[in-house]
Amino acid sequence: MPLYEHVFIARQDLTNTQAEGLIEHFVTVLSDNGGKVLGSEYWGVKTMAYKINKNRKGHYAFLRTDAPAPAVQEMERLMRLHDDVMRVLTIKVDAHEDGPSAQMQKRDDRDDRGPRGDRDDRGPRGDRGPDRGDRPREDRGPRPDRDGDRPRDDRGPRRF
Repeated sequence: MPLYEHVFIARQDLTNTQAEGLIEHFVTVLSDNGGKVLGSEYWGVKTMAYKINKNRKGHYAFLRTDAPAPAVQEMERLMRLHDDVMRVLTIKVDAHEDGPSAQMQKRDDRDDRGPRGDRDDRGPRGDRGPDRGDRPREDRGPRPDRDGDRPRDDRGPRRF
C-alpha cells in the first residue's frame, strides 16, 4: 500500500484533549477503511503565518499512514467536512523517516544549543570579512548635484 503523511490544523479554541480526540477520530476512520497509522504526533498550538477563518493560531497534528487511496480520500473528505479542521495537507511519500518528525526534533534541539547556537566559532562582529575596519574611508570628492553644477543652496523655494 502507498505511504502518506498528513498534517492538519484544528481551531485554536479547542482544548488539547479535544485536539488529540480529533487525531484518534481520524485514525479510526482510516483503520475502518483498510489503512494503518504508523505514527501520529500532536505538535501543539502554533501561530500561523496568516489568519484562517479569523483564527491566528491552531492545533497542529501529523499522521504517518500506510493506506489505500480510497481510505485516504474518505479521511480527507471527513476532515474537510469537520467544523473544527481548518486546513489539511496530504503528501504521498516513498518511505517514512525513522524517529520523530522535524517539527518535534526542532523542539528538542533548542535545549542543546549554547548561548549563540552554532555560531560560537565566529569572532566579534567587527572582525568579519577581509580588511574590515582597517581601510581608511575613500574620499570620492564633492558629490555631484542632481541639478548639474548649480550649488545646492540656490535651488529656489521648495515646493511640497
